[in-house]
Amino acid sequence: MIGLAAGRHAEAFACVWRVFDPADPAHHPYLQTIAISTLAGAAVSDEERAVARDARSRLAESAATTTARLIKANLGFAHALLADAEAPFRSVLDLDLPRDPFTRARILLAYGAWLRRRRRVMESRAPLRIARESFASLGAQPWHERACQELRSAGEGGTQSVPADWDLLTPQELQIAQLASTGLSNREIGQQLYLSHRTIGAHLYKIYPKLGISSRGQLREKLQLGGW
Repeated sequence: MIGLAAGRHAEAFACVWRVFDPADPAHHPYLQTIAISTLAGAAVSDEERAVARDARSRLAESAATTTARLIKANLGFAHALLADAEAPFRSVLDLDLPRDPFTRARILLAYGAWLRRRRRVMESRAPLRIARESFASLGAQPWHERACQELRSAGEGGTQSVPADWDLLTPQELQIAQLASTGLSNREIGQQLYLSHRTIGAHLYKIYPKLGISSRGQLREKLQLGGW
């Protein structure tokens, strides 16, 4: 995983393939359902991508009836990476993954990079920003650096410093508070941040007491006092 974050694709592919190789002591059928997105992300050559597609197809068939969101997310993420199309990215981002912010951040990073490579630079910045902030809050430094690099390639500089009044908020909570203060509904905020409206509501429920307020209407005033 570190090799993939650092761009050492061949090393990452060889390492993760051990989980898929029946002759290797590291072979593990369950871990394959988690590692498939890493295998797909590390596959660069035509041969590697063909191998990854075969592995993903076999796993998708055996997991067709699963309700485990993490498995569905990794299979969907692998499909998006290997299909090289936007629809699979949007589909997997529709999955709500509150218990796995790292996987969600990786999906957003890959989607933002995909958009940038197709010269949709302005569109690429929102998912890349969210990925950058998520990796920072998780302490995933190699992935944070990669997201920063993608944002620089998209024409955006470093992160904005947060005033002291807002230090209690996570980067994602700050972003939600800023959007909510403009009058957007939970559903509209969710569409921008690739989260469900229920997840946005849960975040706002935590944000209010942190800021010493009790309603959405007080957010705009709090933002102005904080210098935003």
